[in-house]
Amino acid sequence: MPRPGLPAEQDAGTPPPADGEAPAVDGRAARWQLHREERRRDLIKAARKAVHALGSDASMEDIATAASTSKSVYYRYFGDKAGLQQAMGEVVLGQMQRRMKEAAESAQTPREGLFAMVSAYLQMAESSPAVYAFITRLSQGEPSAQDAIAASGALGHFFESISAMIARPMREHLGAEKEALIDYWPTAAIGLVRNAGERWLGSPASPAKPDQETMAARITDWLCVGIAPELKINSSEYQQ
Repeated sequence: MPRPGLPAEQDAGTPPPADGEAPAVDGRAARWQLHREERRRDLIKAARKAVHALGSDASMEDIATAASTSKSVYYRYFGDKAGLQQAMGEVVLGQMQRRMKEAAESAQTPREGLFAMVSAYLQMAESSPAVYAFITRLSQGEPSAQDAIAASGALGHFFESISAMIARPMREHLGAEKEALIDYWPTAAIGLVRNAGERWLGSPASPAKPDQETMAARITDWLCVGIAPELKINSSEYQQ
C-alpha cells in the first residue's frame, strides 16, 4: 500500500521508470515549490510598498515590520539585503522594460522611439524614487560600493536590453554601413539617459527643475543633436 500523503507512483515499492521514461513528479515537492514562489512574490510586493513609504534607506527590520513578518523570514528567502534588492530589481526593471518596449513600438520614427523610451523610463522612476534608488544602489555600510544589482548582472542586463531596443530602429534606418555607429552609440546613450535621469530624479523641486515630459524631450535632443544649438557657436570659431 502507498504511504499516506504520497502519490502511488512515489511509494517506496514503486519501481523506477524505465530507460527513456520521464521520472515521476513529486507532487508534494511541486506544491512546496509553488508555495515558496508565491510567498517570495508576496514578500517582494510587501517590501516594495514598504520602501516606497519609508524611503530607500529602509532597513530589513523596517521592511519586515511593514510586511507583518520577521526579519528572519526575509533573510531565509533572500539571503541578505542585497539579495532582496536584487529580487525586487528584477521585478521592477522587468516592468520598466516592458513599458519602454510598448512605448517604442507605437513610435513612427527612431527619434520618436527614443523620446517614448526615455519618457517611459523617467515616468517609472519618478513614480517611486525611493524604490528606484533601493534597487540601483547599495545602502551605506554594505561591503561593496557597486550598484546592488549591477554587481549580479541584472541591472546590466536591463540596460543591455534597452541598448538593443535602441539599436534596432537605428539599424533599420541607417543601414548596415553604419554598423560601427550602431555598435557604440546606444551604449553611450544609455549612460547619458541614466546619469541625466538620476540627477534629475534626485534634484529637489524648484521652478528651475523641468517636468518629466520636458526632461525627456531635453535628453532626446541631447541624444540626437547634442548641445550645439545651445552653444550658439559662431562660424568664426570653427576657423580658429
